[in-house]
Amino acid sequence: MAIVCKSASEIEKMGHSGHIVRQVLDHVRALVAPGVTTMDLERAADKMIRELGAKPAFKGYYDYPCVLCTSVNEEIVHGIPSEKRVLKEGDIVSIDCGVVLDGYYGDAAITVPVGNGVKPEIKKLLDVTEASLYRGIEQARIGNCVGDVGAAVQEHVEAAGFSVVREFVGHGIGTRLHEEPQVPNFGSRGHGAKLREGMVLAIEPMVNYGKPETRVLGDKWTAVTADGSCSAHFEHCVAVTKEGPVILTQ
Repeated sequence: MAIVCKSASEIEKMGHSGHIVRQVLDHVRALVAPGVTTMDLERAADKMIRELGAKPAFKGYYDYPCVLCTSVNEEIVHGIPSEKRVLKEGDIVSIDCGVVLDGYYGDAAITVPVGNGVKPEIKKLLDVTEASLYRGIEQARIGNCVGDVGAAVQEHVEAAGFSVVREFVGHGIGTRLHEEPQVPNFGSRGHGAKLREGMVLAIEPMVNYGKPETRVLGDKWTAVTADGSCSAHFEHCVAVTKEGPVILTQ
C-alpha cells in the first residue's frame, strides 16, 4: 500500500482531530486516582469525544469493544477497560485514545502514575519513554528515513537500561487509523522509507522495564510483557513539513 502525503489543508484537519484527542487525554488524566476503575476512564472519554463532535476511532475497529485502551503496569498496549480493573496507589496506566473528525484521524497515548506511590525506577521508565518519543519526533524531517526515527528512540531507551517492544510499532495515519509506513521504535539510521513533505506519522514508543518480549492474553487484545515487568507508552501524531516536525496532538 502506498504512502499517502497530505496537503496543508488535510494536515490542518488532522490538527483538529489531534486537538480533540489531547483534550480527552488531559481530561482522563485528571481522573486517574486510586479506587478509579479503567471503565470510569472509558465512560468519561466516550462522553467527551461525543460532546466535542467527533467519533471514537478504536471502538468497533476489528471489533475492539471500547473507545480507550487502558493498559496497567505490565500491560503494554490494547488493555480493555473494565469495571473490575481498579487502579491502585503505585500503579501506572497507559491511556491510548483515537478519534475521527471530518474523515481524518487523530491518535495519541500517555502513561500516568496512579497516586504518589510509584517507585522511582518506574517513574524513570515513564520519563525515559516520553523523552524517547521527542527524540523520535525530532527526526521526522524531510529527507530522513523511518529508520532515523526508530534509531533515535532505541538509542535513548537502551542507554537508560530499558528495552523497546518489537512486535508493536507506530504507523502512518490520515483518512485511515493505520496507514503506511510502519514506524518501528528501533532501527538503523538511513534505512526504511524516505520521509517526504506531507507524511503524517503516529510515533509511539512502547518501552519495557525488563526484557522486550511480549505475549497477548486470552482476550486476544491485551499485550503484556513476557517477564511481568512494567511497560510505558507515549504517542503523538506528527506531520513532516518544510518547517520541520509539527505535532498535531499537542
